[in-house]
Amino acid sequence: MALKATVCKATLQIADIDRGVYADHQLTLARHPSESDERMMIRLLAFALNVPADSRDGGLEVAKGMWEPEEPELWEKDLTGRIRHWIEVGQPEERRLVKASGRADRVSVYAFSHAAPGWWSGLGSRVRRAGNIEAWLVPAERSRELATLAGRSMQLQVNRQDGEVWIADGERSVQIVPERLR
Repeated sequence: MALKATVCKATLQIADIDRGVYADHQLTLARHPSESDERMMIRLLAFALNVPADSRDGGLEVAKGMWEPEEPELWEKDLTGRIRHWIEVGQPEERRLVKASGRADRVSVYAFSHAAPGWWSGLGSRVRRAGNIEAWLVPAERSRELATLAGRSMQLQVNRQDGEVWIADGERSVQIVPERLR
């Protein structure tokens, strides 16, 4: 019998001073049986850092990246269905990124393990020609701290100013400074 996904609900209160985005969002995440709390929380972080100020031209959605190879972790589509932003988490293969760059206006990757800098150094120059791919590194020690905030039901405050991100659950907070790899 196949294991089922764990449903996690998150309320995000976002105050992104860098982008001028201030909003509350309710998210339902299906955590794949093979997905760690750390990876799920990086998906939430990627959502908070990329959600548009409003959804009048389309919105950022949680996609089925773990289940469906033709979808990313998150994507922003316009009202016609065109993919404006494709967001991956982890260390996707070159082929997947190049294919995504042809399907979307913009592609972002949020890597978070100790091996991520090595992964990008071997891959970055090969995908650079696509021109619309950017990669971010969340330091491994910070992503592990972020995982401590994971739960089936989460109330999180996300604040970003001058490139620093603070995520808090009322009792604990984690400071993250994502490093742009490209």
